[in-house]
Amino acid sequence: MKRFEKHIFICENKREAGHPRGCCADKNSSEVKKLFKQKFQELGIKHQFRANSAGCLDACEFGTALVVYPEQIWYGNVTINDVDEIINSHLINNKPVERLKIKDKRFNKDE
Repeated sequence: MKRFEKHIFICENKREAGHPRGCCADKNSSEVKKLFKQKFQELGIKHQFRANSAGCLDACEFGTALVVYPEQIWYGNVTINDVDEIINSHLINNKPVERLKIKDKRFNKDE
């Protein structure tokens, strides 16, 4: 049996000020991660799903960026307002949130 059904890695990379690609840390990624963990606790699903900090996911221009495994679904521009939808649609009901998926061809390649 798998320890977690799905694992969410949330970029919390911090780059120097003025970097052209920006950084997820400046786009509230730590608050997004904190809210995922809080919601997992509240919903009683913290043993099914895990949210972890990640270093650079090489997607900071799409920040806050995160990836959900095992499906390898990449999301960008995630805010705290998107956390409930990702949990309910993707994590619980296995339906990725299309509007948040990174559209760049380097991500979500198998579509």
